[in-house]
Amino acid sequence: MSDDPENLAEGTLMSHLLELRDRLIRAVFAVLLACIPCFIFANELFTWVADPLVKQLPKGAVLQATSVVGPFMTPFKLAFFVGLFLAMPYVLYQIWAFVAPGLYRQEKRFAMPLLVSSIVLFYVGALFAYWAVFPIMFGFFAGTAPANVMFNPDISQYLDFVLTIFFAFGLAFEVPVAVVLLAVTGMVSVDSLRANRGYVAIGIAIVAAILTPPDGMTLIIMGIPMYLLYEGGLFMASLMLKSRRADAAKREQDGEAEA
Repeated sequence: MSDDPENLAEGTLMSHLLELRDRLIRAVFAVLLACIPCFIFANELFTWVADPLVKQLPKGAVLQATSVVGPFMTPFKLAFFVGLFLAMPYVLYQIWAFVAPGLYRQEKRFAMPLLVSSIVLFYVGALFAYWAVFPIMFGFFAGTAPANVMFNPDISQYLDFVLTIFFAFGLAFEVPVAVVLLAVTGMVSVDSLRANRGYVAIGIAIVAAILTPPDGMTLIIMGIPMYLLYEGGLFMASLMLKSRRADAAKREQDGEAEA
């Protein structure tokens, strides 16, 4: 009875569910652990995140809280997202550890570098937004305010705005990973991706216009790196496909030699 296929399948499903539960518990615990120091220094974190805007405010202008709970909830919300941001590599590792046993060796060799590079590129995109985009963007916004309007942004609205920009630039910097996946999985050939560079450039401009505020400078700052990353993705995909063809040819030669 213990060898019954239905019982074996049920036991396998239960073991997978238990492992998934353990992985999720570890991921949640990691996020909570990362959030603790962020909660302690929540006000300092908000000061750091608000610094690019504060530097561009007109003389006498300050950030303001228009709700009663804003001074507490806004830094608290930021602390949670920073903790999640810091714990994300471990969370993704738990996902990887759950999925990896079901992958072939070749798929593992291919997936792990993509996972690591996607994490790194997301972080680079968010930092690029903070260091390169925010000073220009907030300077533009502060400079376009009418003479009879005092530019005093609300802290909760500001946080929602910058979190959106962080996420948008993080996703934008994932372009090389998307290109490599399309090429290596065979969904689209590298030659086709190269031949349609013009359409890709137009698509990048449209995406950048949707994700960024309505000023041309921010659109350019996002669009140019996205296109350069697209070209980098094509280069990496070409190298990976070339390496794969070389490995296949070598295995074929080894097989003929053994025969």
